[in-house]
Amino acid sequence: MHPHIQFKPEANELHLLDQRLLPLTEEWFVCRNMIDIITALKEMVIRGAPAIGVTAAYGCCIAAGNIDPTSPSWSADLDAQLGDLARARPTAVNLTWAVALMRQTWQDHPDIGLEALRTAWLTQAVELHRRDEAVNREMGRHGADLLRDGDTVMTHCNAGALATGAYGTALGVIRAAVESGKNISVLANETRPFLQGARLTAYELAQDDIPVTVCCDNAVGLLMAKGMVQAVVVGADRVAANGDAANKIGTYTVAVLAQRHGVPFYVAVPFSTIDFATPSGAEIPIEERTPREVTHIQDRQITPEGVPVLNFAFDVTPAELITGLITEKGVIKPSDLQQYAST
Repeated sequence: MHPHIQFKPEANELHLLDQRLLPLTEEWFVCRNMIDIITALKEMVIRGAPAIGVTAAYGCCIAAGNIDPTSPSWSADLDAQLGDLARARPTAVNLTWAVALMRQTWQDHPDIGLEALRTAWLTQAVELHRRDEAVNREMGRHGADLLRDGDTVMTHCNAGALATGAYGTALGVIRAAVESGKNISVLANETRPFLQGARLTAYELAQDDIPVTVCCDNAVGLLMAKGMVQAVVVGADRVAANGDAANKIGTYTVAVLAQRHGVPFYVAVPFSTIDFATPSGAEIPIEERTPREVTHIQDRQITPEGVPVLNFAFDVTPAELITGLITEKGVIKPSDLQQYAST
């Protein structure tokens, strides 16, 4: 995968590979201001919790670069833009996490000027981006040991390089297993209605020459009953303190079926996605998206006019259905997660 998040500091622009157009078209969405950043997040030009965090960090830099440093209100203007950014999408905790990191740097230097603050933020954003890839590779190393040579792994949504700074969480585990010499195949659930599995996971794995087959979301039970799935590995947008995990809608269904058929179910997440301030999945906000994602395929309407639509973007998988959390600190049982709350 070529870098899909590229910050141009001289131009104060963030270039994002537009994931809405993949896999058939590769075009770049250029963010020049906070409105562009928030649009990219809300419209899913960029998506995936770690990638949202990286984008938010660069978004803070863009905001700082667009404000007149001689303005007496620059501090209030910047603070307001950071607040708007943090509220762009509710479920992925990496968004508020990244903005909070930038705010903390600002709070630690209350007398800093705007230009110096932007310089500090840019250094921090670049390091956050670099660190994300390093964390993913470490997660991959731990997770690869869970997969056997010849396994077929099921995924749901896209938790690959496109959902992170680089390499991937769930797909990072698969990539690491393949790089270790194991023969791994993937069943990518299509992931309706936005089709992240069919469009993005299949795109990434095909580019890497990792065998991948796209399957309908409602075929999960049949495929497991036929013995065609040896493990499930997914990502998450937020993991609560008790180990409950919010991921793309349909993940809970996959987990229930995995338990019924004795298939191990793993969630691959960096610690930045674990929200120890949220006690359980019941407190995780679940984003509801536009009905149009369900009522239309591209520009063609497929549902009767006037019929209401439910379009919850995420669901929560209870901790008891999760075999293990694959993190940069190792594979952790959800019941043991509280031991890491202060680390």
